[in-house]
Amino acid sequence: MSLKESQKKYLRGLGHQLKPMITVSENGLTDTLLAEFESTISHHELIKLRVHAGDRAIRDARIRELCDKGSTELIQRIGNVALLYRENPENKKIRLPRA
Repeated sequence: MSLKESQKKYLRGLGHQLKPMITVSENGLTDTLLAEFESTISHHELIKLRVHAGDRAIRDARIRELCDKGSTELIQRIGNVALLYRENPENKKIRLPRA
């Protein structure tokens, strides 16, 4: 899934008011966390998550791994908070602009 810049801008606007729903701790991506992530992203389509890692490279690697495993798109990352999107074709909640 590849989003256009205008679509990412639209999603950033929607995500501005969101609070982080999932926190990735020092333990990393456990099976429980992945199950919770899958449930949450399927229901909401757009979520924020907070990643606690001692190192910037580790934080970025965990976000990338979560995006790969969850088939999600990274919309924005500011500090320890990432905004992720994945469309739910069965229950679409967010209508993206075309252009």
